[in-house]
Amino acid sequence: MKGVGFVEMGKKAAVLGAGGLSGRELLRLLRNHPKLEVCHITSDRYAGKSLGEIFQEQGRKSKLTFQKHNSPLPSDSVVFLAGPDAFAREKVPSLVEQGIYFVDLSAAFRFSEGKITYGLPEIFREDIRLSKGIANPGCYPTSIILPLFSLGEWRKNISFISINSASGISGAGGRKEDNGFLYQNVYENFRSYRVLCHQHEPEIQKYASHGMGRQPPYQLVFIPHLLPINRGILTTTVIYWKGSPPQGLEDHFRKLAEIEEFIRFYDSPEEIEIQNVQRTNEIHLSIRTRESISVIVSALDNLVKGAAGQAIQNMNLMLGFPEAMGIDGT
Repeated sequence: MKGVGFVEMGKKAAVLGAGGLSGRELLRLLRNHPKLEVCHITSDRYAGKSLGEIFQEQGRKSKLTFQKHNSPLPSDSVVFLAGPDAFAREKVPSLVEQGIYFVDLSAAFRFSEGKITYGLPEIFREDIRLSKGIANPGCYPTSIILPLFSLGEWRKNISFISINSASGISGAGGRKEDNGFLYQNVYENFRSYRVLCHQHEPEIQKYASHGMGRQPPYQLVFIPHLLPINRGILTTTVIYWKGSPPQGLEDHFRKLAEIEEFIRFYDSPEEIEIQNVQRTNEIHLSIRTRESISVIVSALDNLVKGAAGQAIQNMNLMLGFPEAMGIDGT
């Protein structure tokens, strides 16, 4: 489903699953988008209720009303899917068949080939521009894949990668009915979860090693942790090199940040803080090397660069809008 995705005029946008955390964030960001106007929102839970009644920050004057998920889409609208995997698997085939532009925020199609493009703009920008369907990356993977993939041919000299990521509740599972994510079990607490069995590890493996063949030359271990905060992810990626580390790693990332609008490089890993990326579409990172070990520290907002902001970034590219439109001032 490749096509020339250029649109001069504004477009109507539908947000399916608008009652969840990612859907709510999409609505917040799209309010400021000059070319995308939300015209249709769905939630079986909130069907019949006004947007302002459910999300007061959207304002009482909004004329939008939540519809059922099975309600028909307005004609000539683009679609953001902000529901779970099963929801996406039900909806996406019809969107593909009709040639409707869409971005799916679930994990359902991140391993698809051909008709749906993996939507990490800093890596697959040209493919996204020619696509009509995007699988938005996960929040943890975005914080990890971007710095690792950018190492290019240097990745061949890696023997082992150990990744520790800590996420706020909204990224780690706060959308699910799990007692482990209740306030009383998170407050004043810090713990790992899904050790060696997290659903994002295959995604990280696949795209961090993209272009290196079927079997990357290194092993990778990913261990997620739950932070007692609402939003934000901080990732520490430890790279063990086969021999001496490459020269110029800091300059490499510094130059990357100069050409990529949403990547910021810091001289010191200690400067990377979650509070500085909250409610932005940026990823902040830094690197330090000692002997045969390099440590990359990165941070992003799981609801923006890890979800809604990146989804809008992808939609902008497909429609021929400036990539940062509507999200450069988040």
